[in-house]
Formats: sequence, structure tokens, C-alpha cells
Amino acid sequence: MFFKIKLLLVTLSICFFFLNKNFAQSNSAFHNPLINDLNVPVDFAKVTGKDVSNYAQRTLSEVKAKMMVISKQQTHTFENVFTATDNIYDQVNTASFTCYILYFVSPDSLVRTNGLAGYQLMDSLSKNLFSDKGIYANMIRFTSSPAYKMLSGHRKKLVDDMVDDFNRSGVQLNAKQLTQFKKLNAEIALLSTAYSGNMNSDTSMLELDEQATLGLPNAFKATYKVAENKYAIPIINSTQEPVLNNALLETTRKAYYLKFYNRASDKNISILDSMVKKRDDLGKLMGYSSFAAYLLIGKMAKKPANVWTFINDLANRSKEKAKTDVLLLQQEKKMDTVNSSTASLQTWDLTFYRDQILKKKYQVDKEALRNYFPMKQCLKGMFDLYQHLLGVEFRKVNNASVWSEEVELYEVYEVNKLKGRFYLDLFPRPNKETWYYGYPLNLGNSTAKGYQIPTAMLLGNFTKPTATMPSLLSEWELRTLFHEFGHIVNAMAYKGEFAYQANTKDDFSESMSQIFENWILNYDILSSFAKHYKTGEVLPKTTFDKLLKARNIGSGLDVISSCRNGLYDMNLYDKYNAINPISTDQIWKDIDKQLGVMPFYVPNTHYQASWIHINGFPVYYYGYSWSRVYAQDMFTQFEKYGLRDAKTGIRYKKLILANGLQRDIDEAIGEFLGRPMNNKAYIKSLGL
Repeated sequence: MFFKIKLLLVTLSICFFFLNKNFAQSNSAFHNPLINDLNVPVDFAKVTGKDVSNYAQRTLSEVKAKMMVISKQQTHTFENVFTATDNIYDQVNTASFTCYILYFVSPDSLVRTNGLAGYQLMDSLSKNLFSDKGIYANMIRFTSSPAYKMLSGHRKKLVDDMVDDFNRSGVQLNAKQLTQFKKLNAEIALLSTAYSGNMNSDTSMLELDEQATLGLPNAFKATYKVAENKYAIPIINSTQEPVLNNALLETTRKAYYLKFYNRASDKNISILDSMVKKRDDLGKLMGYSSFAAYLLIGKMAKKPANVWTFINDLANRSKEKAKTDVLLLQQEKKMDTVNSSTASLQTWDLTFYRDQILKKKYQVDKEALRNYFPMKQCLKGMFDLYQHLLGVEFRKVNNASVWSEEVELYEVYEVNKLKGRFYLDLFPRPNKETWYYGYPLNLGNSTAKGYQIPTAMLLGNFTKPTATMPSLLSEWELRTLFHEFGHIVNAMAYKGEFAYQANTKDDFSESMSQIFENWILNYDILSSFAKHYKTGEVLPKTTFDKLLKARNIGSGLDVISSCRNGLYDMNLYDKYNAINPISTDQIWKDIDKQLGVMPFYVPNTHYQASWIHINGFPVYYYGYSWSRVYAQDMFTQFEKYGLRDAKTGIRYKKLILANGLQRDIDEAIGEFLGRPMNNKAYIKSLGL
């Protein structure tokens, strides 16, 4: 395995050498669709691999020149140090976002390859920016000036936050340490992108005969039928729910589960081992006890102890309900098994028997529910809701230039003024990133040429339409759609002066998406668009009520599963032992023993080999629960004033969505709530 990683690194290094050589050769004058005037959309349909290389190299050259200008300033003003640095930050981020998105979604292999190389180049450039001693020295000089003392509001916060971030980015290291800092970051970036590439290019298939497909929805079977009595089901996110929730044969569920949780494991286990070690080395180099301690300084949680306390408290609250859930599902399996004395509940059984109880006790079939959730109707219903609540209008751009014919482009207007753009790339295809994201392409901010409107993309892998069926969403997919689009409207709402303040704290960011999941738990909202794709029949209120009543089935397991993932993430990045590292499989076993609910870990599976969070978003998973505390408390205002109350929606947009980092998050939430936040609504929402 070690040899394979070394070979991979060498191969990638050679690849980047030739790509950099191509960068240097691609500066000859030609029109590059990635380089446009302010607020002109990218002509994505015309983007070539050469365009991506040229764009990255041009960004590199321009940013290096701008950095030199800032570092050599003899006078130190807010504008020539901090505004100028923000301009560079915006340029690097836009190039980084663009290159990475093209790597994620482009059907063109050369565009994907050069997108990855361009992203690597921007990542290195970003590290150089935040460790530039000349720029940092001028920042410190400015903070000692009378002009700094006169700052207030978002401008003072920008200065303080930038200085803090430079301090955490290697600027105070000596020359030898700084070289090591950059080397570690570069190696981690290579490992991380190799991990993603292996995960997204995995082509695992489950081949089944007719008997093995018993219970699978007919439309699903038709999609993956390859011959008489033969089906080939790709092991991707959009097929997981239909198989694990519906396959009547345990052998089918088990076979799918084993393949799903072994994706890319032949390559990514060893890559993850190397990545965790290097991240630990990086945290220690920066003077912290662990990589988690290093990352958490910039988040709301601040330090590992707070995260451990939060997760363990949540696990303790949910443990007894989770145990009760296991007993309930175990009993259901016994009743479903001929030899009930030997029936033992397995991890691949959990969602199947939850759905069986839903069908038998509550007369609700989740697969049948899909008929009421065609993608087009769900999008329209969601758009109508967001537009009304937030005082905006979404206008589809006809004949937009996009990277795939499946992609749609929309413009966001507020009082007939263009305020942003977003792309929808909703369905899986070969070599596309396999998860679900609301992802920025550029951030809103003031420029010398005018205001740069934000652009974002909703990347999804929802159930794909076929020649005979529209895209019909599961309940989970509908919730995911509302969640991810929450990230889009969050990005569209920002109107601040600086790109640097457009984002928020990592462990608060999910709250602004999670809050919108609550609207589909309201029948008045849901029934406005949940209509049978054939008959037009509205989702029956009785069905909705049964579904709502059944929400507590497995609620303890849901919470304990989230805690389990959070504990795994923290064990990797806060408890790493360089002298005697624990197997990444063993960590699962140890956590299961600690939680004492059931042995979730399945021998010879490796969830950690295809898990986006521990790769690209380390020390992040706890943030889903941390954010939900805020989301549920903020939702109480809509419960109080009405789920369609535009006045509350506009207040929410202005105070929360549009804030970013312009003011303290708790302060902004306090103003929205009219009181300090608390966790009462969150605890209630857990359904324990």
C-alpha cells in the first residue's frame, strides 16, 4: 500500500509538472471564456482544458504581482492593505472555486484534469498569501496606527479576523518551519484530491438476477435492467436508498452494503492513513496539541473539549431511545424471519425494517410517496416558497452556456435588480462528484468596477429521470433538496463590502440550510406542490399525518449515528497517536463499544474510504448537530409569526443569511430572536 501511495504521488507530481509547463506555454493571446468582465456569466460550454490552464496561470501571475505591491507599501492604510488583500482573496477564491467545480462536474477529461491542477495551484497560492510576511507586517503596522482605532463595525472585524487568520496560517513560523508548513499542505492537498478522484471514479456494480431484486421498485429495476433476468446496479448514492430500504432478500441488502462501504477502499485506506498523519504533523507544527485543536480555533466551538462535551452529551441523551429502536427493529426482523431464533439485526437491515414498520403500522410506503414528489414540481414549490419568504425572484436563463445539457442556470432578482446567479446540476453521470453540495463559484463583494454579484451551484445526485419516468424524489431526497438550496439562498443573500466576510463559521454554516428542512414538515406547504405526477392528486392529509406520527421510529438511531460519525471524525483528528496509530477500522469498533447500542461496524467494510467529510471537511461533522441547535431556535420565529410570513423571512435574510462574518453571529441571532439563543427547540426536535 505504501508503494502505491508513493507511486501515486510521483505520478501526480509528474502530471503537475507537465501541466505547469502547459500553463507557461498557454499565455499566448486568445479569448478565454473563464475570464470575463464583471458579472458576465462564464461561457462554460466553450471551456477547454487549455482555457483552464491559462486561467490558473494568469491568476497566479496577477496575484503574485498584487501581493508584491501590498508588501512593499510604505504607507499603511485600510484600503491599500486590507481592501487590497480582500481583492486578492476574492480573485484566488474565484479561480479556486471555478477550477474545482470543473474538476467535479465537467464531462471533458482534460478539463477535469486541468481543473484539478488549477485548484492545486490556487491552493498553494492561497497558502502563500496567508503566510506572506511582508503583507502581515503591514497589517500589524496598520493595527498600531490611529486609523485602526477609528475603525468600527464590519471594517474593524475584517482587520481583526484577517490578522487572526494570518496568525493561524504559518506567517509567524521561521523559514525552516514555513517550508515544512507549505510542504505538508501541498502533500495533504495531493492526497485529498487523489482520495476524491478514487471515490468519484469508482465503478462498482451489483449484478442481480430476478429473484434477488424482489421488493425493488419496478421503475428502479427497469432503469438498471441490462438483459433478461439480469440487472446491474451502480454503487452510487442515488441507488443506496432504493436498495437498502426495499430489497426483500437480506442477501441483496448485504451484498449492496458491502460494496457501498468498500468503494475505493483498495486505494483510499492507505491514503487516509497518510493524510491523517500529515494533518497531525501540521497541527503540531503550528503549536497545537492536535489537528482538531488547530482547526477549531477559528470555529464557534473554539476547542476540542467543547466538541467532545457536546457530542458525548448528545450521545447520552439519545442512547436509551436508540437501544429501544434496536429492540423494535430486532423484533420486526424476528417476525420476518422463518427461523426467528437465529435472526440477528445487522446494519444493512436498519432502514429496511424501519420502512417495514412504516408500511405495516402506519400504512405508509415511502417508495409510493415518490409519486407525489416529481423533481419539477418540487423545484417549483420550493422556488415559490423561497421567493415569497425572502422577497426575491428566480428567472431561468434560456439557452444558457453550461457544462452539461442537464444543467440549468437561474438569475436572482430583487425589485427587478440582478442580485445573483445559480446553476442546478441535479443528476448523477459518469465521473461527476457523487455527493450533494450548495457550492459557490464566486462571492459577492464591492470592486473598483462595481458590485460583484454572487454565483453558486447546487450539485446533486438525485434520482434520475428515464425515458418513461420523470425524476421522482424520495422523502430524504426532498429534504436534501430543500437543505442544499438553503446554501444557495444563503450565498445569494450576501451584499457585504468584502468577499472575506461572505462566508460564516463552519459550525454555523449548516444551520442556514437545516432551518429550511422544517417547511416540508408542514402540510399546508408540502401539499402546495406534492401532487401525484400522473393524476395530479394532492398528497393525502391522512398519509402526511401518518408520516409525521412515524417520525420517531428510529429517531434515537438517527441521533446516535450522527454522534458516531462525529466521534470518529474527532478520534481521527484529535486523538491521533503518531507512535502507535490505531487502525481506522478499529476506531469504528471502539466507538461502537463506547456507545453500547449495537455493533454497527461490519467486518471487512471501510466507510472511511469514501466519506467526503473526513477527507475534504475534517473536524466538521459535529457541526451538523451544532448548527441544528441554532437552526431550530431560529425556526421558532417562523412558528410564532407564520411559515409564510414574508416580514419574518426578510428579517431572517437581512440579519442571518446576509450577515456572513460582518458581525458576531450570536449577536445577529440575538437580534433576530429578540433574546439569547437556547437549545430547547433543538432538544424537542430530536424526537427522543
